[in-house]
Amino acid sequence: MTIRAVVWDVDDTLFDYTTADRAGMGAHLVAEGLLARYGSAEEALVRWREITDRQWARYAAGETTFQDQRRDRVRLFLDEELSDAEADAWFQRYVGHYEAAWSLFPDVLPALEALAATHRHAVLSNSSITVQEHKLRTLGLLDRFESVLCAAELGVSKPEADAFLASCAALGLPPHEVAYVGDHPEIDGRGAAEAGLLSVWIDRGAAYARAAGEVVAHRIATLAELPALVRADTRFGAPSTFG
Repeated sequence: MTIRAVVWDVDDTLFDYTTADRAGMGAHLVAEGLLARYGSAEEALVRWREITDRQWARYAAGETTFQDQRRDRVRLFLDEELSDAEADAWFQRYVGHYEAAWSLFPDVLPALEALAATHRHAVLSNSSITVQEHKLRTLGLLDRFESVLCAAELGVSKPEADAFLASCAALGLPPHEVAYVGDHPEIDGRGAAEAGLLSVWIDRGAAYARAAGEVVAHRIATLAELPALVRADTRFGAPSTFG
């Protein structure tokens, strides 16, 4: 079986989202004089992420607009009644600190270069085109991908099979000729495997990485392992390294 394309997750797979989010929020709280309100930067970050997850789910479900979910995140985080203009201004100040901390993982560019001549590439993310195209462009990666598909525009999100199948359709390839690489063992790893793709879990060391159940994906500790894996395609007959 030949793998002809690799579809990629973005956050915490290509882009070091966790580090950027922590550093950006920490710097923003200091600049806004808010650190003492939350006890610590880590406690504030947990609250910010919980609010972000809830509001992003509302946006993905079509219950609110992209801009309004941002405003609601700020109002809930600060527990203050703010005008749209005030919420927008606060969020943009946060974005400045967050984007200043953006970086790729060091194994990303070598892996993309190693596969550039042999495999096609695309992105499938549980985010939005607005966010991810800007991010990929800023990080210098956007031109490497034939398509960028995101849950907010697709109307379906990972781990649903239709999300993965949409990425295959965009490439004009059947699932068994496509590999999916992501950092979450369930949303990415299990979802891609159940949709029929060659599923590759990049273990970045997150806490949920150790909670995986049934073996369904190939686990790699670095993207340096990816070229040999997709060229060999060991999905049939060889033991998985997941878990």
